[in-house]
Amino acid sequence: MKNVGQRAVVRLAGTYLAIIMSMSVAFSLIIYGLSSQEFHRRPPNDQQATSTIRSAEPGTVISIHSYLDTREDEAMAAIRLNLLLANLTVFLIGGLVSYLLAQHTLQPIEDNMAAQSRFVSDASHELRTPLTALLAANEVASMNPKLTLKQAKQVIADNVDDVKRLQKLTNSMLGLLKEDKLEIQKGKVGLQSVIARAMNLVVNQALAKDIAIDDKTKNLLLLGDRQSLEQLFTILLDNAIKYSNKGGTITISSSKKGKHVSVAVADAGIGMSDEVKSQIFTRFYRAEESRTTAGYGLGLSIAERIIKAHGGRINVDSEQNVGSTFTVILPAYNKKK
Repeated sequence: MKNVGQRAVVRLAGTYLAIIMSMSVAFSLIIYGLSSQEFHRRPPNDQQATSTIRSAEPGTVISIHSYLDTREDEAMAAIRLNLLLANLTVFLIGGLVSYLLAQHTLQPIEDNMAAQSRFVSDASHELRTPLTALLAANEVASMNPKLTLKQAKQVIADNVDDVKRLQKLTNSMLGLLKEDKLEIQKGKVGLQSVIARAMNLVVNQALAKDIAIDDKTKNLLLLGDRQSLEQLFTILLDNAIKYSNKGGTITISSSKKGKHVSVAVADAGIGMSDEVKSQIFTRFYRAEESRTTAGYGLGLSIAERIIKAHGGRINVDSEQNVGSTFTVILPAYNKKK
């Protein structure tokens, strides 16, 4: 990718330089032509015939015509040399300026191409989590020889819910590209049921790394969109699992203060630097030390988008090699009297 980008920069710089040199050579020819015309202007013939100039050599006299021819040749040679040096200078400086300008011109295009590449990678990862849960549920149901009609209907109902979540996730990702405002339908949502659903979606990833999830949330009510909130906490749990060490523990806790509910997702993983922490919610951002881990640049951007759509906020506390805590503050559901 870098080699292709470098070749594009060189080609564009060559185009810029060709334009600059064409203009420089054209102006040089104009200047040379005008100078030549001026030097070819002669005194009247009768004046040329009678006018003489005494040479530096004793007893030598030359005509003004011969003198002007000599001076003209010397002047034109000097002009040619100066124009050549000027064009050489323009070539060297223009080459450098053209290269820098080409880099500046192509940088946004290269950034967009890199962002698109990361988007494809991250989108596939974000879609993989609910798809894995959907596949696992159907495999378990298909291998159960005693599956009842009621259980089958429940599996189908769960599948429909999962497909709706996938649809909402897809819309969220497209919204990130367009930077559209997320549309949600707010209502009464139980926090514990949301967390339980999110935990169910990431259970396979947690088991693969022997990570325990300690749910300490209280039976609190939120004012929000259920599917969006499930997606939010699935992203936060998935992120915590991704950057936790094997055999670690992730803790989810909650509290209520006034009109808001606070939910904290804490891990004892690799943590992050202040520089990374300031960038993690930027679209398509992925920390250098995490480039081998898919999904870092998209999930948290979607999470922040969901939080903002609910009128909430998120705080991040992290220390390298100690762990990270993502604290989400959302509106509480207050029953109208």
